[in-house]
Amino acid sequence: MSTSKDLKYKFNRLNVFEKIIVLNIIIYFIGQLINVFGRTNSSLSYLGLPSDFFQFLLKPWSLITYGFTHYGFFHILFNLLILYYISRMLLNLFRPKMALNIYFLGIIVGGLAFLFVYNVLPSRFLINTSSVVGASAGIRALLIFLGVYMAEKDVRVFMLNIKLKYIAIILVVMDVLGLFGWNQGGNVAHLGGALLGYLYAIKLKEGKDIGLGFERLMDTVMSWFKPKSNLKTVYRKSKKGSYAGKTKDEFNTFNNQKKIDLILDKISKSGYESLTAEEKAFLFKAGK
Repeated sequence: MSTSKDLKYKFNRLNVFEKIIVLNIIIYFIGQLINVFGRTNSSLSYLGLPSDFFQFLLKPWSLITYGFTHYGFFHILFNLLILYYISRMLLNLFRPKMALNIYFLGIIVGGLAFLFVYNVLPSRFLINTSSVVGASAGIRALLIFLGVYMAEKDVRVFMLNIKLKYIAIILVVMDVLGLFGWNQGGNVAHLGGALLGYLYAIKLKEGKDIGLGFERLMDTVMSWFKPKSNLKTVYRKSKKGSYAGKTKDEFNTFNNQKKIDLILDKISKSGYESLTAEEKAFLFKAGK
């Protein structure tokens, strides 16, 4: 097997967030190479989200690409370490597509919050910045989502067990205080992502997944890039009826999510070890 095929095989075996981490690392090193050989300090400016709205209109893709762009080594290191850790927890408990919805919507809402603040508020309240970069808004969305949806769950932080809700509160307080510091634009984006994560968790507790519309949009976009088969498909009208106005697949997905919610509530109250073997197996299968 050639090296390229071996790398492709290993990449395909990664989960969705591990692939995002790899993509972030590749973009970072490309930027570093351009900095060295191009003798520039703004190698990835084409991907960053500009603070000026009219500049944003010239590169609308930056509302997504800024979340894959990092300049500093410690910036990308901390972001990707946190993303790796929390993504493992998320993918064990929720659908991969739902976790991706939270992450990308966090990046988008964080970017929109940044654009709103820097184009609507008076400049005397703002610290001048040309653009914002980094995955922090998406990561904040995931952390705040967990802190609201699984508020009582303990996680190990260094030598201490801390409830997720306290981690969420500390992060929001830090971001609010950061509005008065040098990274004001970044903290605005963080708070936008945090707001998305909070709303997502609240609505999911009510039985509504607010990311389904975004998920369908992304599925449609991805379908444009899939190779089309020349084979004709014959469709047979289903004889099975609907369930409460939903298809069987939609009904089963809803029921499975409610089961997951009940199991997560049990974990938050009594810990993972309180689950039965059947519940652990169901949670593991749902995570996959």
